[in-house]
Amino acid sequence: MTARTSAARAELIADAALTLLAERGMRGLTHRAVDEAAGLPQGSTSNHARTRQALLEAAVRRQAEREMQVLTPDEMPAPRGSAEALTDALALALHRYLTDHRALLVSRYELALEATRRPELRAYYDRTGAAFREPLVALMAGAGSAEPERHALSLVAWCEGLMFSCAVGSYHARVPSRAELRKGFGELLRGMLGDRATHRGRAADAGPGTDGGHGADGNHRTLAG
Repeated sequence: MTARTSAARAELIADAALTLLAERGMRGLTHRAVDEAAGLPQGSTSNHARTRQALLEAAVRRQAEREMQVLTPDEMPAPRGSAEALTDALALALHRYLTDHRALLVSRYELALEATRRPELRAYYDRTGAAFREPLVALMAGAGSAEPERHALSLVAWCEGLMFSCAVGSYHARVPSRAELRKGFGELLRGMLGDRATHRGRAADAGPGTDGGHGADGNHRTLAG
């Protein structure tokens, strides 16, 4: 088996594991079930991930890869962009989660709960999650936050609460529109950033020569719909 074929099989196995987690929960995740869901010969998953811990780690790793694809790097605001650009990006990401990637949210919740019972998975899960938290802290600092760590935590908590409620909670039948999400993010960021949000927004509209909303080449970074 070539390295490319091996990598493709590993991805297939991890994707099948996430599908099973979303459809059947943690009890439905077995090596045999993954083989069946992936359409692979019996024993294929065991050859790739011999233990349950290894299988769970593969699922966490693939979960992170797929979540990173929900909002591409080109759709993210510049590190020192405006609060408005950050609002646009966050609203776009949450709307995609709730309309196109609900199963991905469910598999994440299954893995997060399992991590509370497995210290070795908790450490792995937390290391993977840092890849999402650290850029958000930097974005909050760039948007003008005086306490980017604390504000990033508040922002993550708000996002997680809304996604849980609308994906599996009491609001599961009511998906907010992108405009509604943008309004909510705008209210939240204005509450945290105050005048800084307005200042950054004006700087972003001022054109080249400012530090808001531009990359190193002086061009605005756009967000796809």
